[in-house]
Order: sequence, then structure tokens, then C-alpha cells
Amino acid sequence: MPAPTDQDLSLAIRKSIRRIIPMVTLMFILAYLDRSNIGFAKQEFQLDTGLSDAAYAFGAGIFFIGYALFEVPSNILLYRIGARVWLARIMVTWGLVSASMMFAHTESVFIFLRFLLGVSEAGFFPGVILYLTFWFPQHIRARVTGYFLFGAPLAFIIGGPLSGSLLSLEGTVLAFGLHGWQLMFLVEGLLASAVGIWVFFYLDDRPDNASWLTKQEKEALNKTLDQEEQVKLAHGPKGVWQALLDIRVLYLCLIWFTVQVCGYGIYFFLPTQIATLMGTKVGLLVGFITAIPPLCAAIAVYYVPRISERLQERRYVASITFMSGAVGIAISGLADSIPLIAIVALCVAAAGHLAMQPLYWTFPSSYLGGAAAASGIALINSMGNLGGFVAPNLRVWAEQTFHSAQAGLYFLAMVTAAGSLMILALRRFGIEKPMNTPPANRNVSASEAKYLRHSD
Repeated sequence: MPAPTDQDLSLAIRKSIRRIIPMVTLMFILAYLDRSNIGFAKQEFQLDTGLSDAAYAFGAGIFFIGYALFEVPSNILLYRIGARVWLARIMVTWGLVSASMMFAHTESVFIFLRFLLGVSEAGFFPGVILYLTFWFPQHIRARVTGYFLFGAPLAFIIGGPLSGSLLSLEGTVLAFGLHGWQLMFLVEGLLASAVGIWVFFYLDDRPDNASWLTKQEKEALNKTLDQEEQVKLAHGPKGVWQALLDIRVLYLCLIWFTVQVCGYGIYFFLPTQIATLMGTKVGLLVGFITAIPPLCAAIAVYYVPRISERLQERRYVASITFMSGAVGIAISGLADSIPLIAIVALCVAAAGHLAMQPLYWTFPSSYLGGAAAASGIALINSMGNLGGFVAPNLRVWAEQTFHSAQAGLYFLAMVTAAGSLMILALRRFGIEKPMNTPPANRNVSASEAKYLRHSD
């Protein structure tokens, strides 16, 4: 059997992208849709149930408490049991809980189910980030992470019209006597469970399990991944507890917290904010308009990693991109009386928030390896996701305290700007290194050197 070549590595990466990325992106679409579709249902749901704004904000945010509590153990189980089984379990469970939201007629049931939804989905996002490290070398990881993150804007591009259409079916024979928000939760939740069953039969845990790779392709991919893993284990934390207590990991948690405050502060209120700008209620038209900022984010997340590759720079590009999100949020509040400018500003905010994320995740994934990667990446996401609890409550608190609908947006902009500045300080923590400089004492293959020159 001939030795694996650079061509084998390139073929293995291309095959893995075609096989894995569409599926994990679909999974993320459904995950994002089922955690944020409450924003589409907000007006009709509160009208039918009498839920207050404060209770809505608390219930929307408590999802992230359940998510944070079970994130680390969930990712460790994924590392030990295998991604195929565990990701399928996560999807089936969260889909059933999301469908059960159709029964949330009272405040207590609403809050309980939102908490349970967080528990069920815990480990999904860091699980996929960890799963990508099993398949893709560092030089291509920012790009494939960007492909995965397409799921977030696509959830709004597809989910906006879908959710709006399902809400609009209320009172028709197709609603089967259900309120529009009940039908929306039921259909979108069961769809996630169905895809979860598909995941069980479709995904492979690691390259060695992939029947669609040749032996040479498996060896070429494993050799490159093993070299990177040895470097991470030599220079980073070496176990679960070391990763959980590592100061660099904790600093990355703080940055991800600001990212989540920014994102959920926007998206939980995006349908109602656009409806207010347009002077109408949430429905099919608002659903289509709501899809525009995520569409701009999808375009940005495609191009920004490539700009980073050409410039051979991640830290500055990520910081500037995130700062543009802060500016967009602030302008959307200042221009609330001019709908067109406000919507354009929301497009900038959504693009800045999402496009920096593939660059951000190269920092922890290039620093953490082995079991430390499983626990460290999960801790970053779980602690950062507490921003999803803080964001809606912070926005409502600011609006009520300062008696201004724009105050919440200004607070979100300040948190986002702080996160942008924190990214600039990563070099001081010894996490971010120049993209074209391989770690010391490392033998770099010819194929990897080529990619380090031309991509991530």
C-alpha cells in the first residue's frame, strides 16, 4: 500500500466537508430555530397567555441556565461515547421538548419548559465544535466553522418565513384548532427530532469509521490531526480540571459571554423590533423582513474568514468585525424613527456578530486538545451562553429603568464593544499566534505548510 500523499490529505478534507458540513449546518439551523422561535411567537403568545414582558424575558433567558449547567458533562460524554450517538440523542430530546412548548399556557409551565429545553440541548454547539476538530486540521478549521455557523442566519432566513407562515395559519383548517404559536412549536420541534434520528445513521465518529474515505486518505488526515494534537497536549492544559481552571480558558469565556449578549439581545427581539419599525404585527411580512439581517450575516460569515486568510491575521479582523456589530446596534437605536436606516444598521449588527465567530473559535480549538478540549470548549460555551440569559433581561431592565425603548440597544452596544477590545488582548494571554507561524518544535508536512501559507 503506497504511503499517503498531500493529494490524499486534500481529497480527505474535501470529502469530509461535503459529507459532514451540510448535516451539522442543518442541525444548527434547527437548534437555533427551536431556541429562538419564541421571538416570532412573542406577540401572539403573550396575548393568548397573558404573559408579562418580564416573565417572557426570564423564560427566554432561563434556557441558558439549563444549558450552562449541563454543558460540560454533556461534552465529556460526547468525547467518551462518540459524537454520532450523543448528537442524535441531543437532537431527538430537544425536539420533543420544543414541541411540548405548545402546552405552555401558564407562566410556570413556560419557564419550566424553557429550562428543560436548555438541559436537553446542552452540549450541542460545543459538541459540534469539538467534532470538527476530529476531522479538520487547524489550517482549514476557521472556514469549516464558518460553514457550520451558516446555520444561525439560515435559521432566520428559512425560519422567519416558516414561523411567520405557521403563525398565520391560526383560524384556518390547517391549524387543526391550534393557535398559530402552538402549531409553530409542534412542527418545528418534531422536525428536529426527525433529523436527530437521521443523524444517528448518517454521521461517523472519526475518520477511521468513514467508509467513504480510502485507507490512504484516512492515514493522511489522521497523521496531520495527530501532529496538531501532540502540540496542543504539550503546550496547553492536559486534563479536564486543568482546562476548567486555566486562566486563558476563563478569559475566552468572558469574550464568548459578550458575543452571546450581543446575539441574543438582537435576535430574541428582532421580529418585534422590526414589527414596531414597520408599524404592524408579527406575521408573514415581518418574517420575510426579519430574514434580511441574517442574510447579510450569512454573506459576511462567508467572506470575513477569507479576508482573514489573505491578510494572515485573525485577531484584528475578529476585533474590527465585532466592533462593527456594536456600531450597528447603536445606530439601530438612534435611527428608530427612520425604518430603512434602522434595518440597515441591524444588518451590520448581525453581520458583525456572526462573522467574527469562526475566527474566535480558532483560538480555543488551537490551544486545547484531548479531554481538555472537551471540557474547555464546553466551559467556554456554557459560561458564555449565560449571556443568553443576561441579554433579554438586561435589555428589558434598561428599557424600563431609563423609560426608553432604545436604552437596551445602547447597553448591548457597550457590551459588544467591550468584547471587541478584549479580543485585541488575546496576544497578551499567549493564545493567539501569527497564522503563518507554526508552533515551535513541530514538524510540518508539505501539505500543511501549503495550507498555512494560503489559508487558515
